Amino acid sequence: MATIEELQSRLEKLREARADPVNESSFGDESVKFRPDHELKAAISDLERQIAAMTRKPIRRILVGTTKGF
Repeated sequence: MATIEELQSRLEKLREARADPVNESSFGDESVKFRPDHELKAAISDLERQIAAMTRKPIRRILVGTTKGF
């Protein structure tokens, strides 16, 4: 399982990729196509959900019982 720092790093990279309007980049003979926006958005949402689940504090319950004293 990935650590929170790794997930946050992935999240930043995805946000940067989504903010960049270029969908394809070419370097010499090589070409790279990026995912459509809806896939990036879904991946970002999933990472945000995972980070929230890992940083959430456990819920504690305190049960109080009383009687009238009779």
